[in-house]
Formats: sequence, C-alpha cells, structure tokens
Amino acid sequence: MCGFHIALAVLAALVLSTPAALPVATAHQVTHGNDGDPSFSPDGRRMVVVTTVDKREQLSVMNIDGTGRKWLTTGADDHEDPAWSPDGRTIAYVLLHAGTEVIHTMRPDGSHDVAVTPATQKTIHPSWTRDSKSILYCTDDDLHPPAKNSAEIYSIDLATHATKQLISGGVNTYPALSPDSRHIAFRRMLGEHDSEVFVADSDGANAHDITNNPAFDGWPAWSPDGKLLAFASNRDGNHKIYVMRPDGSNVRMLADTPGRGTAPHWLPNGKEIFFTICQKEGAGFDCEIYSASPAGLQ
Repeated sequence: MCGFHIALAVLAALVLSTPAALPVATAHQVTHGNDGDPSFSPDGRRMVVVTTVDKREQLSVMNIDGTGRKWLTTGADDHEDPAWSPDGRTIAYVLLHAGTEVIHTMRPDGSHDVAVTPATQKTIHPSWTRDSKSILYCTDDDLHPPAKNSAEIYSIDLATHATKQLISGGVNTYPALSPDSRHIAFRRMLGEHDSEVFVADSDGANAHDITNNPAFDGWPAWSPDGKLLAFASNRDGNHKIYVMRPDGSNVRMLADTPGRGTAPHWLPNGKEIFFTICQKEGAGFDCEIYSASPAGLQ
C-alpha cells in the first residue's frame, strides 16, 4: 500500500512538471489604436508599431505602456515590418509604394529616410545583426496569391550595400539572428497549411525543423539571452503565442488569448513578451498589442 501511494505521488509530480500542465500567463492589452507588430528601443522604454489609419499602415513610436504616441510616417503608402536597431540609432521598415516593396531605414524621429534593398527585389521582414551594421531580410513569397513562389533570406551590409543569400530552397521568411549571432531562426512553408520554425547556422548551413507540427507555426523571436524562442501557432485552434527551447523542446503556451495572436517580440530585459492580437470587428478586423509576463519559462 505504501508503494502504491509513492507511485501515485511520483505520477502526480510528473504530470505537474510537464509543459502542458504549467499555468499560462494573463495577457494584458497595451494599445487601443489598431496597432501591431511592436519592436523595441534597446533601453526597453519605447516601441515602434504599425498603426492602421484610414486603411493605410503607418508607423508611430510610443512608450511601452501605449502612451506618448509620435507619428513617424503619413501619406498614401503602407509601412510595415518595423525593426529597431540594437544600437538604437535606426529603424528599418518596409515601404509599399506603386507595387514595390523596399526596405528603408530612418532615424527614430522619422528623419533621414533612405531605401537600402535592391530595387530589383521585393523585400520584406527586416531584422538586424547584433552590431547594427547589416540587415537580414527575405524576398516576397506572395507575388501571385494564392500561389506561393520561392522566398530566400539575404543579408545586406548597410555600408557597402553588398547582399548575400543565406537561406534558399522553398518559402523562407521572418529571419531572426540569435543573440550570439551563431544561428538564424526562420519560418519555412512545407505546404499550404503547414509552416514550421527552422533554425540554421548563421551562414545558412544545417537548416533543420524544430517545431515538427502539422499546424501553421511561424514568427520566431529569440529571447535576449538566447535560451528560448517565442513563436505563433494555430496548433490549438486560433493562432496563439508559444515558447520553446531552441532545439524545439519544452513547448508551452504563453497566454490563452482570444482572436489571432502573432508576431511575438521580447522586451530587451526578457521579462515580457509583446504580441499582436487581431479580432473581427464589424466588416473588418481590429488589431492591438498585448503583453504577457510568464513565470518559470526556463
């Protein structure tokens, strides 16, 4: 009888220690202005976001609590995928103009706006190298929807404008360099409804699938210490935010949220993850930024 009770206690401990049994965090709404896709200043005090205004995507900078908005862009063009450089001096983004998609950079006050990627490519999803001297990006995979075309991941040196292809073969998007600059996480499409998070060496070698799930997984984001990856997945219905180790183990849901949760981004201190939730509202969708501060992520 004593052995039976010991076995029950061990079983209970195992159940409670599994990732699925851990409690999910509570998500808190940060913005109330149809905002999404945040990227943070290195000090973690401000964020640049995409804001839909009169059916156009504009960029604004605000405090991380959603206050103090300052507009960076206006006009008839769309502006997407903002990424704040690690040195804090530059914001990269995608300008959609007259059928083109070109990555631009500007200062955090909106000045000194310049195009940086080749006009011969349609380029999206910029992310920075740790020294702020180069940008990773990918070519557009959606030129002839609903059909998908190949999308490659490149790097561009901002001083020389030299480009280098890093990842090819299929549809590869959302590149993110690890904090130690040794690995790239990215999304690869394996089918119309199946995408996976892959990790490769920084030169593109040894690419391998770390999610291995028939759902739609993507939007990988490294934690500041490099020990975790946040990502979005619809494996439990609507897209929600998950966290895992860089080898794909210990997957757990960050927050059980309504609507469609995507685009996770870590605060520089690693204590919070911000992400976008879009929900149907009338004839359209309203997107807002939420945050969650989970405990015990390691």
